[in-house]
Amino acid sequence: MDTIRPFTVYPAIDVRGGAVVRLHKGDYDQETRYTDNPLAVAENYARGGSAWLHLVDLDAARAGGYTLHDTLRAIVDATGLQVQTGGGVRSEEDVDRLLEAGAARVVVGSLAVREPHTVRSWIERFGPERITVALDTRIGPDGTWVLPTAGWTSVGEQDLITTLHSYEGSGLRHVLCTDIGRDGTLSGPNFHLYTMLTRSAPELEIQASGGARSVEDVRAARRTGCGGIILGKAILEGRLTVADAVREEAV
Repeated sequence: MDTIRPFTVYPAIDVRGGAVVRLHKGDYDQETRYTDNPLAVAENYARGGSAWLHLVDLDAARAGGYTLHDTLRAIVDATGLQVQTGGGVRSEEDVDRLLEAGAARVVVGSLAVREPHTVRSWIERFGPERITVALDTRIGPDGTWVLPTAGWTSVGEQDLITTLHSYEGSGLRHVLCTDIGRDGTLSGPNFHLYTMLTRSAPELEIQASGGARSVEDVRAARRTGCGGIILGKAILEGRLTVADAVREEAV
C-alpha cells in the first residue's frame, strides 16, 4: 500500500505491581522490570517530543479493575501527554472514571472481544475518538488468528476478522492489534498481519504492536497503511529513541 495517511507514534508504559515492565510474548512469568517510576519514564517520552503515551495496567488486564488512576492523572498533569490507556476495563463506569482521570482514549480489550454489542454502545455514547478496541491476537492451531482475553491468559474461540467485522457500522475508528507472538521479542512487526487488516478495513486507524525494534519498523508500519505504532521494549532498552521515532510522523 503506497498511500501515506496520518500516523502516530505511541511510546508504551506497561505497569505491573507499580513498576514499568515488559512481558515476553504476553507471558506473565517472563517479565523484565525497568523502573519503579512510571512518571519519570513518561516525562522522558514527553521530552523526546511524543504527543501520546500508551499506558497499560497489566495487573488489571488479567484480573479486572483498573488501578492506575492516580498514575494517569499525575502523568497528564506533569507532561501534557495525551494518554491512551486500558487494562481491566469492564463497564461504562470504568470508561467514565478513566476519562475523568485524564485519559484521552480508553482501550477496551477482553470485553471488546466477548461483548462487541456493549462496546458498540460505548462508541456511540463517548464517540469514536475516545475508544480504542484492542484485538490482540495469535495464530491458532488451524492457522486462524484467534483472540485470547484476560491479559492474554484465556484463549477463546473468537477469531480476529470475524470480531473486527462485528464492529462494522459502529463508528469505530481506532483498533490496536498486537501480534502476541512477537510482543517483547524485538523481532520486527508482523507486516503480513497489518497489511491484511488495513486492506480488510481501510477506514480504520490500525495501531501496530509487537516486535518493533527500529526506525525502519516505524517507517514500514506507516507504509503498510497503519495509523500508528506502539513502541515498548525498543525504547526502554535504548535501541530506538522517541525523538527518532516521532520524526517519522511528519515524513
